[in-house]
Formats: sequence, structure tokens, C-alpha cells
Amino acid sequence: MADIACRTADVDGLTVFYREAGAPDAPTLVLLHGFPSAGHVFRELTPLPAGRFHLVAPDLPGFGKSDMPGRGDFGYTFEQLTDVTERLTERLGLDRFALYVFDYGAPVGFRLATRHDQWVRAVISQNGNAYTEGLSDGWNPVQAYWKDPLEADGKRSGCSWSRRPRSGMAVHARCPRHHTGQPGQLRARQLLPCSQRRR
Repeated sequence: MADIACRTADVDGLTVFYREAGAPDAPTLVLLHGFPSAGHVFRELTPLPAGRFHLVAPDLPGFGKSDMPGRGDFGYTFEQLTDVTERLTERLGLDRFALYVFDYGAPVGFRLATRHDQWVRAVISQNGNAYTEGLSDGWNPVQAYWKDPLEADGKRSGCSWSRRPRSGMAVHARCPRHHTGQPGQLRARQLLPCSQRRR
């Protein structure tokens, strides 16, 4: 079984943590994790193909051991997460690779693939959603919030926003309880409309 190296890269002042296994001259597979997880989710998978592939599993910003800048300093959108992932691949010298995208990592990976079709040789998708029509009804309040956070709240006072966030906020409405796998309480309450927050 191959060793997994834990590394960090400076991506325009942001520290991005990633796990790496396999020979750097082998075909590269970049693994993009889901929510609410990190590259650690691939710990059992990564060593298996490492004899034939070079694997890189980053923690997206705000997850795992990567930096978690405040919302005033970083726009947590899929577009922004893609920007960081794109720069990370450039910093690591990856110019031809396949993507394994899971859940939350899919919109990031799909954006990266459309930006750089000459880099991305293949996409392997597990539970990946590429379009808003594929989101369940549980996302309805969040989608309304993406369009207009103040309007989704139904009022223009009482919110703690100091500035309006960018549209397309990358936020999931619910977090599973680890011991049951059932939906948990609302997560990242500051990203939800005031009416959706727990008091």
C-alpha cells in the first residue's frame, strides 16, 4: 500500500492542504471531496490506485485543514472554489489530469473541466450534480437566498449582513448527523436567511 504525503501549497496567500500519493510522473487523478467533508474522505481509496496513478486530494477552502478565511475576505461560491482549485493545479504543475468528483466537488470539477478542456482528460463523477434542476426541494430556501439574501428573508431589517454576498453562494442547507446519517440541524447559520436560522 502506497504512502500518503500530507502537504500544503500557498495559493495566492491562501494555504491549501492536500494529500498526495503515487509517482508524480504517473497519470494524475485529482480527487475533489463533497460536503461536509475534506480530502480525508479519500483516505481508503487513495492508496489503492497509487501504484499506477499520481493522486492529489485537496481540502477545498473552508474545509479540513485548508485555510478558512472570513466571508468578508473570501467569496464561498463554487466559482471561487474553482478559482482556488485551478490555481492549485497550476502551482503543482498539473497540466494533464483526470478528475474524480464527489457531491460538492462536482460543481467545482465541472467548472474546471469547462475552463480547461485541454487539461482535464476525464471526469469520474460520484453523486455529482451539474445543474440546479437536480437539487432537491430542501435546497429551495438556499436557492432563494442565492438570488437575493435580503428578499429571501422577507424583510430588509434584522439581518446581520454588513454587505450583500455574491450570488451562487456555495452552501448546503443541512448537515448529516455523523452517528445516524440523518439530516441534522441547519449548518452555517450565518449563510442562511434570518427566517431560516435557529434562534
